[in-house]
Amino acid sequence: MKIKELILDGRVILAPMAGIGNLPFRLLCRRFGAALVYSEMISCHGLMRNQPNTLQLLATHPDEHPVAFQLFGADPEVMAEAGLKIVEAGADLVDLNFGCPVPKVVRHGGGAAMLKDPVRLQAIVAACVRKSPRPVTVKIRAGWEQDRVNAVEIAQRVEDAGAAAITVHARTRSQKFEGRADWSIIAEVVRRVTIPVIGNGDVRTGEDAAQMLEETGCAGVMVGRGAMGRPWIFREINEFLKLGRNSPEPEWEEKIRIMREHYDGLQALKGEKRARLEMRKHTAWYLHGLPGAAEIRRQVNICEDRSSFLAILAQLESCNLKSKLNLKSSPLEKG
Repeated sequence: MKIKELILDGRVILAPMAGIGNLPFRLLCRRFGAALVYSEMISCHGLMRNQPNTLQLLATHPDEHPVAFQLFGADPEVMAEAGLKIVEAGADLVDLNFGCPVPKVVRHGGGAAMLKDPVRLQAIVAACVRKSPRPVTVKIRAGWEQDRVNAVEIAQRVEDAGAAAITVHARTRSQKFEGRADWSIIAEVVRRVTIPVIGNGDVRTGEDAAQMLEETGCAGVMVGRGAMGRPWIFREINEFLKLGRNSPEPEWEEKIRIMREHYDGLQALKGEKRARLEMRKHTAWYLHGLPGAAEIRRQVNICEDRSSFLAILAQLESCNLKSKLNLKSSPLEKG
């Protein structure tokens, strides 16, 4: 897949996800085969004001490239200046978010609210294209609500403004993450523009990815919630697309190694306390479907430092080994 001069080594991409897609998670997904990874949403105003929490979102590593940093905002000139700043920080792509449904974002005219103002949206894209030495891409939703689906119009304006690619999340803003994504909207956008279109919405398996590619003709597929607690999903999808078969679920030993690596990456980026708090939600996703997961989550939620968290993982590893040897064991001894 090619986005202007940027050549990707695959067609499966990690979606931008607030509170999830930070550097440690992106590194994991890239290693498991994501062809491109996206940062969390970055406020253009927070970036230009050098707010510490916003600047932290610019952390990057050579092993994750190519990486897209995603901006949100509603001021063309501020967005353009912020785009230049993220390129200087190491972004290979400047991505503009016109799809976030979160109230605190749309209340200030950003995210999906821009879908209601196509002229201004186009002006933002044009300003960023003029300023950026890297390709500018855009992420949108199908429309603001069901009777205001305007993805085709937006995509055509985005192309006219010089964007190099567009991602279409096939739900409206009013749907948020509920209901089914309407892939026919992606297909219609593909038919009406010449730039690469990336499909997004309800891709959780290799079969889903293959079906989206076939039904819509999109250039690539973007995976968001399907990667939470499953960064190896990119390996699974790539294998299915290449060989038509599902790769096996990772052994628990591998999952535990991934969880340790994830924790250590978060600690290096944000410090021990923040890492411990953030790993609570990630642990719940990693353990989904495991017998006794509720007790493990309880222990993770009350652990007080890294050593306590690692002890829980070591105990989980021991229980898994006993299970393999057909020895009697509980998922975790209650502490």
